[in-house]
Amino acid sequence: MSSGKTSVVKSAFLTISMRWIDRLIGLASTLILARILVPADFGIIAMASVVIGLADVLLEMGVHIALLQNKSPTPAHYDTAWTVRLIQTSIMTVIVVLAAPLAAIYFNEPRLTPVIQVLALTFVFEGLENIWIISFQKEMKFTKDFRFMFIKRVMGFLVTITLAFATESYWALVAGNLAGRSTGVALSYIMHTNRPRLCLSKFREIFSVSQWVLVQSIGRFLNTRLHTFVVGGRTDAATMGAYSLAGQIAAMPSTELLAPLNRVLFPMFVKVKDDLEELKRVFMLAQGVQTLIAIPAAVGLCLISRETIIILLGEKWLPAAPFVEVISLLSGLAAIVASGSYLMITLGKIRVSAMYSWIQVVLFAVIAIGIVPDGDAMDVVWQRFGIACFGFLFYVTLILRYLPTLKLIDIITSVWRPVVGALAMAGVLNWANDTVTLAPFAALLVKVGLGATTYVATVLTLWKITGLNEGAEAYVLRKLRKK
Repeated sequence: MSSGKTSVVKSAFLTISMRWIDRLIGLASTLILARILVPADFGIIAMASVVIGLADVLLEMGVHIALLQNKSPTPAHYDTAWTVRLIQTSIMTVIVVLAAPLAAIYFNEPRLTPVIQVLALTFVFEGLENIWIISFQKEMKFTKDFRFMFIKRVMGFLVTITLAFATESYWALVAGNLAGRSTGVALSYIMHTNRPRLCLSKFREIFSVSQWVLVQSIGRFLNTRLHTFVVGGRTDAATMGAYSLAGQIAAMPSTELLAPLNRVLFPMFVKVKDDLEELKRVFMLAQGVQTLIAIPAAVGLCLISRETIIILLGEKWLPAAPFVEVISLLSGLAAIVASGSYLMITLGKIRVSAMYSWIQVVLFAVIAIGIVPDGDAMDVVWQRFGIACFGFLFYVTLILRYLPTLKLIDIITSVWRPVVGALAMAGVLNWANDTVTLAPFAALLVKVGLGATTYVATVLTLWKITGLNEGAEAYVLRKLRKK
């Protein structure tokens, strides 16, 4: 897009291809560690990650959003953003170190205290990172953006796996996290020649945007992590580990697949935000591609969760299968909604986007803590799914209100074929679950083949019947022919 000729979806496909290499490294790491470590080890790291994430979001000023939204930021803007983040991360480090014993008491896991205190060092590295690397995303230099993340991930992966084999301890995950973060600091200064300086001259301008980003970030964090606080406080480390890893596996085919697309969408939305018709076109094409991918990925994983767990993680992780079934559907909804939140920010409706996250947080708190205070982990998963369905309907209402050129029929047109295709796939996979009695690996291959064939055939048939309309299917097929 820096050339002005590359379409947003082409950039998205390029970014997704590169980003999936990064995701595959993460998946390989998870699969290897699942064979070496036990669920309780993952549970300890999951508990610590919740605490670290909460501290991060409570002090997150959203300076990167302020820089991305500004069409022509000056060096003073970058310097101020870096200074604010440095102050923020310094405060985080102190708070987390002091709060670690309290977290260990809440989760009833004394091993948490040193883990959290060591992980607090990640804030130090985050604050020292060169803020100018945000320009890679802003200027849509996605190759550099990928290279930066890829090298960080490889370093963290190598350290984690090496120490896991050597120690068979959850400390390998801690060390790998620190290795990736410290590598990022060095890379940020190697890959960008500009250097940040201490400066607060643009604080008021940046804060005018970031204050609502902070509110939204807190709401979004609580929306995605409050459930882990609830589950961690009601179960042991082993159950927490199964619940946490199930979330990672369930998110891979839908949410994680589409995360790179959203990195492309936001700067593109900003570029065309003054032309509502073009903004609608870009949004609907991106939404169509997201739906085309997320819906079958979520439904498919839901129906082959048991075989997937056995093959990828081993039978000791089978308690995670029921979690995967529901969370995969929930992740599919989240993946579809994600682009809408970026659209809201682009249109200057950050407060509305923050409200969207907070409504879901309040609903979950009322149900999980107030109405069903003794529910187990599976109860929590179903509560999350119900709230996600409500959130999806609310999301559609917001988009229709704040993008007046968009109509409900436009949204229905972009989603109905993938929905029908996924229903057809679900019918075939349910039949296969009742009749196929092969070994897990063979059964998985058969079901994946049947599901994918059914979905693609159904969607293409419906697309042809409806006149081969221009949209996600047309774009994907053109790109496949070129390849």
